[in-house]
Amino acid sequence: MDKNKKSYSKVLVNSYFKEHSFVQPDIDSFNNFVEKELNRIIQENAVIEPTIIPTTVEDYKIKLDKIRIDYPKIVEADGSERKIYPVEARLRKLTYSAPVYLTLSSHINGVQRETLETQIANLPIMLKSKYCNLYGLSREELIEKGEDPDDTGGYFIIGGTEKVLVKIEDLAPNKLIVSEATLGPSKFVAKIFSEREAFKIPHTIEKLKDGIYYISFARVKRVPLFAFFKAMNITDKEIMDLIAEGEQWDEVLINQLEVSHLQNDEEAIEYIAKQAGITQSKEIRFERVTELIDKYLLVHLGTSYDDRKTKAYNLAKYLRKLILVERGILEPDDKDHMMNKRIKLSEELLGDLFRVNLRILINDILYNFQRIVKKGKFPSLKSIIREKLLTQKITSAMATGNWVGGRKGVAQRIQRWNFLETMSHLQRVVSPLSAAQENFEARALHSTQLGRLCPIETPEGTNIGLKKNLALLASVSEEVEEEPVLELMNTLGLKPIE
Repeated sequence: MDKNKKSYSKVLVNSYFKEHSFVQPDIDSFNNFVEKELNRIIQENAVIEPTIIPTTVEDYKIKLDKIRIDYPKIVEADGSERKIYPVEARLRKLTYSAPVYLTLSSHINGVQRETLETQIANLPIMLKSKYCNLYGLSREELIEKGEDPDDTGGYFIIGGTEKVLVKIEDLAPNKLIVSEATLGPSKFVAKIFSEREAFKIPHTIEKLKDGIYYISFARVKRVPLFAFFKAMNITDKEIMDLIAEGEQWDEVLINQLEVSHLQNDEEAIEYIAKQAGITQSKEIRFERVTELIDKYLLVHLGTSYDDRKTKAYNLAKYLRKLILVERGILEPDDKDHMMNKRIKLSEELLGDLFRVNLRILINDILYNFQRIVKKGKFPSLKSIIREKLLTQKITSAMATGNWVGGRKGVAQRIQRWNFLETMSHLQRVVSPLSAAQENFEARALHSTQLGRLCPIETPEGTNIGLKKNLALLASVSEEVEEEPVLELMNTLGLKPIE
C-alpha cells in the first residue's frame, strides 16, 4: 500500500474514534431511555382508579404527572447526602444509581386535592452517560476521580460488580415477514409482531387446504380473515380493489364467497365470536369481539374505533403480499437479512423492565389504598407508596440477569481479562434462538452483516453464529418520531387514509 494512503487511513480512523466511542450507541440509547422512554411509560399509566373508594366521595383518581431523575448520590448512616463516583461504588460494593422522583396528585370528584413528589426508585446509571457524575470530565479529572481515562463506560455497577447489558438481535416488530412454513398445511405463512407500549402481539395469516385465509392473534385462533373486513365495514369492492388493485383474483373471490352470508358488521362480529369460541351472552360477545378488534388487532396502528379503516387497509396490504409470494411473483422474505432485524439496546431492555415493574408498583399502591379504605380511613398518597419496591425489582434483575419475559443472561458480569476482551463483551450481540436447535440459516454468515456484525468473532460449539459482536465501526441508529416522517411523506404527495 502507498505510504500516503496508509497515513490517510490512520488519520481517518483516529479522527473517527476521537468523536465516536465503541459503545456510543448504547450510551445514546440509555440517554434516550431516561429523557424520553421513562416519560412515555408514565403516560401509559397516567391514571390510577381504585375500585374501592371511601363512601363520602363519588369519584377518586390518582394521576401520575411527571418523572425526573437526579445525579448518582449516596445517603450515609448519619443522613448526609453527597455525590458518589464509580470507584467508590466498586470499593464499597454499592450500586451506582440515582434517585428517581415521581409527581403524583389525587383527584376527588374531579378536583385536585393533594400533590406529592416522592422517590419511587434508585435507577442504576450507565457510566459515561449524561446522568453519570463522570460525564464531561477531562482526562486529568477522570484520573483524579480514580478512573481509567481510556475506559469507554457503557456498563453499570450493581453491588460493586460491573454489569453489561448484552444487546439482543431480534426480528423487526411491526413489519410483515412472509416465509415458507415449516409445519402445518400452509406452504407460506405471513407473520407480524405488533408492538405498542406494553402490548407485543404476534399475528399470523395463513391459507389452509380449503383455500380460505385465516388470521390468528391474541385469543383468536384461525378465524377467516375476511370476516374481520366485514366487521370493520369494508365492502367487497373495496377489498378487491385493495388486494388485487383493480383485477379479479380467484383467491379473493373464494374468500369473499365464504363470508358472503354476513350482511353487516353485527353479523360479522357474531360470526367471529362463534369461530373464536366466545360463548357468553350476546352483549358480552359483542363487547369482547369489539375489544379484540380495537385493542388487540394490529395495536401498532392504534387502539380506538377510528383506527379500524387503517387496520383494514394494512390487512389487505399484508394479504396481497402473501398472495404474490404464493403465486411466485415475489420472493419470500429472508429472516436473516439485517433489513428484517433490530438490535435491542439498553433503552428497549430497561424500558421493558421498568414498564413491567411500574405496573407491579401501581398494583401495590392500589392494594395499600383499598386496604386502608376498608378500615374506614382516608389514606394520604405518602402512606400508600413503598419506595423500595421498584428499586428491589430493578436491582435484582440487573444483578441476576433474569429479565422480564423469561429471558436469562441479559445482564452479565463484565469480563476484564484484558482491554480487548472488555471491548468484545461491551459489543456482544446475542440471538434469542435456542442453542440446542440447529437453526443452520440463522447461524450462517449473511452478506448484509458486512460492516455491521463481525464475521470472525463468534464462539465455537453450540453457540456458533448465535453469539456475535458488533463490527468495530458499526453504529446503531435510534428510533425516530413518527410525526416528522409523516409530514415529509405528505409533502411528497402521500395521501392519508380517510
